[in-house]
Amino acid sequence: MYNDHLSSTFAALADPTRRAILSRLASGEASVTELAQPFEMSMPAISKHLKVLQKAGLITQGREAQWRPCRLAPAPLEEVANWVDAYRRHWEARFDRLDACLQDVQAKETKRARKK
Repeated sequence: MYNDHLSSTFAALADPTRRAILSRLASGEASVTELAQPFEMSMPAISKHLKVLQKAGLITQGREAQWRPCRLAPAPLEEVANWVDAYRRHWEARFDRLDACLQDVQAKETKRARKK
């Protein structure tokens, strides 16, 4: 199930319009109309993007009288961060080993140069 959530999150994040919407919501809730303003697309197209974000659990949409504010839901982004972090630690460990190896080679070359 973890991978299913992760897959839907990555699929939602694959589109630049949806990433821009999430960036806007990071600064606070907004209406659909406010979210649509920077884009040259129809309201139905924006609504489709919002549905993808909602399905992935990245946003929630409330209801306050006529206003339906959208809000960022951070949990799926935290799952992505945790998944990426595991790989970051893996690669950092490999880079640390490579760095140690390169320092060893450099020290040996410096020793050889001093002997000459």
